[in-house]
Amino acid sequence: MSDDDGMRVRREVLGDAHVDRAQAATTEFTADFQDLITRYAWGEIWTRPGLDRRTRSCVTLTALVARGQLDELAMHVRAARRNGLTTDEIKEVLLQTAIYCGVPAANAAFAVAQRVLAEQTGEDSGKGAT
Repeated sequence: MSDDDGMRVRREVLGDAHVDRAQAATTEFTADFQDLITRYAWGEIWTRPGLDRRTRSCVTLTALVARGQLDELAMHVRAARRNGLTTDEIKEVLLQTAIYCGVPAANAAFAVAQRVLAEQTGEDSGKGAT
């Protein structure tokens, strides 16, 4: 995969607005990290055969809940919707995490997801999130 492929996938999954903000905030100190993310996370892992993007989103949501990475979780709830997960499917992923990651972790994740999904519903001008 080329760097261009990684950037293409990153934009498709996270959206242009997010990627543009990340690039605008890139400094000399963080440039190598941004390059690493684009080349390896998006150019190598998210493009591998074997799992579609919906499944990768489910796995990513679960990992972020398990690690308590709530800022990243918000970003990936948006990405999950962009990858075709419904609100109900995201809810089911979070319910599953309650058992395997713990109720407190899932509780925090539900709060984040509910906020993000409500924001998206507002952005959709009443189109509905499910």
